[in-house]
Amino acid sequence: MNLLATTLFIFLFTFTPHKATAATCLPDEEAGLLGFKSGIRSDPSGLLDNWIPGTDCCTWNGVECHFNSTRVQRLYLTGQPEGNPKAILSGTISPTLSKLRLLDGLYLFNLKNITGPFPTFLFQLPNIEFVYLENNKLSGRIPENIGKLTKLYALSLVGNRFTGTLPSSITELTQLTQLKLDNNSLSGTLPKAINKLVNLNYISLEGNQFEGTIPAFPANLRSLILSRNKFSGNIPASIATLAPNLTYLELGHNSLSGKIPDFLGKFKALDTLDLSWNRFSGTVPASFANLTKIFNLDLSNNLLVDPFPEMNVKGIESLDLSNNSFHLGKIPKWVLSSPIIFSLKLANCGIKMRIEDFRPSETFFYDFIDLSGNEISGNAISLVNSTQYLVGFWAARNNLRFDLGKLRFGERFRYLDLSHNAVFGKIPNSVVGLQKLNVSYNHLCGQIPKNTFPASAFVGNDCLCGSPLKPCK
Repeated sequence: MNLLATTLFIFLFTFTPHKATAATCLPDEEAGLLGFKSGIRSDPSGLLDNWIPGTDCCTWNGVECHFNSTRVQRLYLTGQPEGNPKAILSGTISPTLSKLRLLDGLYLFNLKNITGPFPTFLFQLPNIEFVYLENNKLSGRIPENIGKLTKLYALSLVGNRFTGTLPSSITELTQLTQLKLDNNSLSGTLPKAINKLVNLNYISLEGNQFEGTIPAFPANLRSLILSRNKFSGNIPASIATLAPNLTYLELGHNSLSGKIPDFLGKFKALDTLDLSWNRFSGTVPASFANLTKIFNLDLSNNLLVDPFPEMNVKGIESLDLSNNSFHLGKIPKWVLSSPIIFSLKLANCGIKMRIEDFRPSETFFYDFIDLSGNEISGNAISLVNSTQYLVGFWAARNNLRFDLGKLRFGERFRYLDLSHNAVFGKIPNSVVGLQKLNVSYNHLCGQIPKNTFPASAFVGNDCLCGSPLKPCK
């Protein structure tokens, strides 16, 4: 071939589009993936149907390959048990996935019936950075040597059945930005050196059995979620170091006690504060007036007393002050002025007012209203009928007086408790669409519409009859 011809050939080969032969996986990586498939006993929705030997595994459902390569980078499989109940997998996580030497992420979400222990083959993967094994049925202990996965940026074992303590070696995962262990059965105290995780910005341990005092956490943290455990003692002073960045502080449903610390008023980035169902006592700090960005505040079911501070929030979304020893007198103005509030719970808050004087600037978005156990009088028809999205209205043990038949139930309405009031009239047929109903101890009369509620929902009225009470004469 002469020089001109050779030059022309090279030019055409270089600059003319040409189709490469179909790429396939490395045999070892294909074997690793097919080994995982063989560990699945049941796949009713066909999540793995296109995992066919000899085809390009980069096109298989849930498999992602490195750019311009046939090497597997991530395995991402998600079930949809709510939208599609069949989109689940039953089986185990095969250790053959250790053949995926360049795997940096393993994501198995909501597959529901994946069983077995923590997948120890992860220790054989030198590039693993993201492990999300959420809402399955994995069990056993978290390995003591978990700290060897030093490249991890995120570890999530949410919604499994892991037991035992949190290994102290987890504090060696210094690259970790997310640690999510919610809804398992983990117990014991947290490692004291957990503040060594200096890159951590999100930690959620909700729904376990952790106990002891709350340790110090790294200052970069944006979300600290420890609800539904057995933590005790005070909120420690070390929490004050989180003030510049923390947006979510959720400590509800523990056994914490003492006073709510004044330094919480310095958490000016705080979006959500949940201290509910503990044993906090004393007053709410006046410094809470500085929490201008807070959207969700739950202090319910503690031992808190008056006075409650005047808040300077621009718009609160949900507020629950129920079941303390407050005597609010009226619903606070900063609550009424919120244009975005959807949940208001002020049960047993010492409110004495006519419900007609409850005039929020916006009722359209309300989902939940709980005013139980106060001294509220008047007619609730206007309030309830002006809400488009109301799911539940609880106003038991007040002095409300109105015709129940004029109450309008929207499509989303599910819960109604008007027990121990002075409500009169007949029970409308629309109550049959509710999930829970209690209109006991009022002045209702007439035949009860056909329903599945217990007799306790209707007792103590003037002249109700029909199932589940006595037949009408």
